[in-house]
Amino acid sequence: MATSLICKGTVTRVSSVLNRDVKQFGKHHMFDCNEETCWNSDQGDLQWVLLDFPGPVKISTVNVQFQGGFAGKTCRLEGSLKDEAFANLTVFYPEDNNNVQSFPIGETPSVQRLKIVFENSTDFFGRIIVYSLDVLGERA
Repeated sequence: MATSLICKGTVTRVSSVLNRDVKQFGKHHMFDCNEETCWNSDQGDLQWVLLDFPGPVKISTVNVQFQGGFAGKTCRLEGSLKDEAFANLTVFYPEDNNNVQSFPIGETPSVQRLKIVFENSTDFFGRIIVYSLDVLGERA
């Protein structure tokens, strides 16, 4: 059965934070279970979130909640083992709304690093706002 793969040992990086204000808009807000907080990227194309898991995992589902008007239009999942180059895993297309959206991922290899690339945004300036992010699957 798939469970959340995000744990205390998961290291997260993001492409940018709005006005570099990590206290108010930092990456940790995607995982704090607080509906009032979010990660808010700065403007620009190709925003991303990188998750570095403590060990290899098999990903089955990505759950994400955007703020409507600041959602990813085309999103790409890339994965790799610890020190290998990233490979494309799949592409998904979120809706522009405030709901938690679930994206089942087909058969993929085990990965230790997962990069979610927001190729473009519904926002004119390319900003992305994520209130919650979860990756489900199994530890390999």
